[in-house]
Amino acid sequence: MKVYIALSLTLLLTSTVMGQNKTREQQVREDREQVTADGFWLYNDLPAAFARARESGKPILVGLRCIPCHECVKLDDHLVDTHPVIRPLLEQFVCVRVVSTNGLDLSLFQYDTDQSFAMFMLNADRTIYGRFGTRSHRTEWFGDVSLKGLAQALQAALDLHKDYPANKHVLAAKTGEPLEFSSPEKYPALKDRFTNSLNYRGEVAKSCIHCHQIGDARRDFYRQQKKPIPERLLYPYPHPKSIGLVLDPDQMATVKSVTSDSPAAAAGFRAGDAIELLDGQPLLSIADVQWVLNDVDPTGTTVKAVVRRNNGNHELTMALPRGWRQADDITWRVSSWGLRRMTTGGMKLTTLSDEHRKELNIGTRSMALLAEHVGQYGQHAVAKRAGFLKGDVIVSYDGQTDLMTPGSLLAYGARHTIPGQKISVTLLRDGKKMNKQLTMQD
Repeated sequence: MKVYIALSLTLLLTSTVMGQNKTREQQVREDREQVTADGFWLYNDLPAAFARARESGKPILVGLRCIPCHECVKLDDHLVDTHPVIRPLLEQFVCVRVVSTNGLDLSLFQYDTDQSFAMFMLNADRTIYGRFGTRSHRTEWFGDVSLKGLAQALQAALDLHKDYPANKHVLAAKTGEPLEFSSPEKYPALKDRFTNSLNYRGEVAKSCIHCHQIGDARRDFYRQQKKPIPERLLYPYPHPKSIGLVLDPDQMATVKSVTSDSPAAAAGFRAGDAIELLDGQPLLSIADVQWVLNDVDPTGTTVKAVVRRNNGNHELTMALPRGWRQADDITWRVSSWGLRRMTTGGMKLTTLSDEHRKELNIGTRSMALLAEHVGQYGQHAVAKRAGFLKGDVIVSYDGQTDLMTPGSLLAYGARHTIPGQKISVTLLRDGKKMNKQLTMQD
């Protein structure tokens, strides 16, 4: 098996490097030809998948994947389709590849749009069994997902399908409330640029609505109305690590370790616990844990869990305090690009190192965010035009001196400023303190 995986990875990496020499347009069209010719996955045709599932009685597996996506390719195509454990599981589903979100039903397909790889396992009647696909870094997926974890999620979905519809009531909460608009292209930020389908007669790659553009459009919708962006949109699908749970990517939802002094530790979670239910929902993967957390009140509440420990079940209650989502890191997300446009005029900030703090005589409890990059074009050059430079250290933003991380500054700006507003920023440059005005963007 180790030899098989090593050889597969070598072939895959080689093909990925070759693929990177092709244009995006070529890769999209070639992917369509390849998948269509193979015939195992339906290509970008959800209605056909639902019809086939109703006829066959099989569950549906929907794979949402941006083309090309080199970060998530290790869980796609060659490795997934030929894996000796996963392939027989896939054959028990109606499998459909969705390569764009044009026309996607957002009342059903709700997921972390900062990812470019996500899977849904569901019934032909639209009941969702579970989700798969997690990410906590811009490019690295290791530690979040694995082929073993995918195999377990697929098997668990098949088990739920076997018991359906007797278990339908416990699956109801896996489908969310409708979003602001029913499909991506109806959002104001997208409606004049995209339609509900890909344009294969023209430049198909440019006609695609990518996953992250849904989240961007949702945040823009509030920002353009001069409304605070909801905390759920700023901190979407919190990673379990943000509440102290480090989960094993090779399992469905099994605790690998628990961070001390965290909500999970206070609730009594232990390493080795298999989380059977969270807020009453069965879990197939880490993504299902994130789905539950995404719906938890940002102002604080309690969440009940049932864990399997030492062959017995134990009930735990986890208290999540006000602002609990803010422990999650949002700066790795693609959405942080848009937030920087809105709130920092295009500056990319990082927390100042301890060594640099000592050089500038800044205490460890004082705000100090380093401008490691200043945008050069369009709305991302607003800070540049206002006189900000790479290397500036921001010590106050709109009178706030307790924004200790880049993420907290982005969130404050998104929730407490409005487009067109000019705010005061205090910075250190070459050891000298100065004040500048920064205009907030939509």
